[in-house]
Amino acid sequence: MMKDLKAIVKSNAPVAENIFMLTVTLPESVGIIRGGQFVNISTGDGAHLLRRPLGVVKAEGNDITVCYQIKGDGTRNLSTLKDGAELNILLPLGNGFMLDAYKNVAVIGGGVGVFPLIATIREYCNTVNFHSYIGFRNKSAVCLLGELEKSKTLKVVTDDGSYGGRGNAVEAYFADAENIKADAIIACGPPIMLKALKQKLSACGNKIPCFVSLEERMACGLGACLVCVCKKQDGDNARVCKDGPVFDINEVEL
Repeated sequence: MMKDLKAIVKSNAPVAENIFMLTVTLPESVGIIRGGQFVNISTGDGAHLLRRPLGVVKAEGNDITVCYQIKGDGTRNLSTLKDGAELNILLPLGNGFMLDAYKNVAVIGGGVGVFPLIATIREYCNTVNFHSYIGFRNKSAVCLLGELEKSKTLKVVTDDGSYGGRGNAVEAYFADAENIKADAIIACGPPIMLKALKQKLSACGNKIPCFVSLEERMACGLGACLVCVCKKQDGDNARVCKDGPVFDINEVEL
């Protein structure tokens, strides 16, 4: 059940260059939060009224952990908050990854897109074998690899080769695809990465179910403001916050 609550900052610290991990404690339970779902959270600054949509990385009891990249004044202010600060948080929002029908899943993540994938691995690691292919811009952007260690396979690449191999996550997966024989793929990352993934899958005949979490600006998080509308393959529109953010890759235009 979605709730609008006042949460208390438990910790807020950098985990990579311009990337912070924030844990807040809720005053009450909101039930199960699925990997791929997100929250809308205030920035602690009255000058920035719009909350920020952030994917959940961990949900443990009443503690909710998210990660965010400093991109503007709102997230910059969020990064200055100390333990004990109070934030408004609306959660849980959107639809998560549903992997109950799969046993062998490839994970393709790029940059900050790794965060909702981590939550999904944590949720299903006892029943699903995950093979993770994660790409970052460079060594300074690499983060949260310890959270990915529940994967049966973990390969990390960077654009410049400064950490792991050189390349991107999509290339890393396809170089290994015949070895792992995944029965499904989950992915999250920048649009250019997801577009490349869709093109590669199409060239292979699109035989593997693939579910992607889209990254869009989501002002309300409830499907009312229509800021986050994306195009569907059938010509209709979809609201990323309400109808997603997880979609079948063949359902949406990338």
